[in-house]
Amino acid sequence: MSITRPRGFRATGVAAGIKSAGAHDLALVVNDGPRDTAAAVFTANRVKAAPVLWSHQAVADGRARAVVLNSGGANACTGPEGFADSHRTAEHAAEELGLSSQDVLVCSTGLIGERLPIDALLSGVTAAAGALAAGPDADADASRAIMTTDSVPKTATATTASGVAVGGIAKGAGMLAPQLATMLVVLTTDADVDAATADAVLRAATAATFDRVDSDACMSTNDTVILLASGASAITPERDELTGAVRQVAADLARQLVADAEGASHDVHVVVRSATTEQAALAVAREIARSNLVKAAVFGNDPNWGRIVAAAGCVPEAVAPFAVEDLSVSVNGVEVCRAGGAHRDRSEVDMSPRETLIEVDLGAGTATGDIWTNDLTHDYVEENSAYSS
Repeated sequence: MSITRPRGFRATGVAAGIKSAGAHDLALVVNDGPRDTAAAVFTANRVKAAPVLWSHQAVADGRARAVVLNSGGANACTGPEGFADSHRTAEHAAEELGLSSQDVLVCSTGLIGERLPIDALLSGVTAAAGALAAGPDADADASRAIMTTDSVPKTATATTASGVAVGGIAKGAGMLAPQLATMLVVLTTDADVDAATADAVLRAATAATFDRVDSDACMSTNDTVILLASGASAITPERDELTGAVRQVAADLARQLVADAEGASHDVHVVVRSATTEQAALAVAREIARSNLVKAAVFGNDPNWGRIVAAAGCVPEAVAPFAVEDLSVSVNGVEVCRAGGAHRDRSEVDMSPRETLIEVDLGAGTATGDIWTNDLTHDYVEENSAYSS
């Protein structure tokens, strides 16, 4: 189980006919309460899809009872008509569920610039409302319905020491870059918490997980991460306890996003240590993670530390102060660069594992930051040269 493991939730996924292949393409998640607490974070892209605009407005009061998610179309750059479609979706779901439309959030994913087949979508909402359930099958159907180029559904769960459950489903395989990292995510918990707590917990967890996934430096128009709290456990955990569980689920999902990145053959963990600040460490880690030269080298199983230090040097000194002569680099545990120059022979590095660890020591302070990315492959180019999902 995943999103319905916490008490107070039902979910489903159906084939609404949005995708021509007849696959599951519409998911519905419902919070039966007693709480209707909600929080959400959205893309920082200035070009925001219609469902993002709707959901941002609807969740402003810290409340939501349901989330409708569709794949097969992003409903982005579709003008006033696209926003009206998101509004109609929320209104129709509200009618089916006996709610206010302002308590229904909407998420979409797929091709930008095309209107959704609204009649099919609304019929799918009706079908989904009649199929809501709790349990592994319902969770599996919902997680499959939000997939586009994903090769597998993504789910995760955690339980706190006090007995509060957290669950989650996620979609994402390409266009992974902050903020957030391209994705649709619904997180659920049966904790009894207010909106301010849920918002603080979600933002803290997101900053340390989804915001540190940077697959291809391409930011989407539809990024949405939602946290719903039902209060059905009647337990109010300490904020740190709940944050830890939500972060655990978010980190699990974020790691799955990287592992399923389009065409990737290596998952790359870039860790920068001994920086002056965490922000400085993250700036250097992100520069390395976004370097096509570094990513191509990893694809070719080449521990080319020269490309790594060159990428680190692209970060302005004002952002990340460090001296070249203090710089060291290790790849999969082998220190190939020390004090700004060659150290152990790169032939000692085993690049065959799926996971590649790049560690950079700036020798400038005590702060650490990390980013997850992946290599750049022929398959990635092929997948994105004719995208139509």
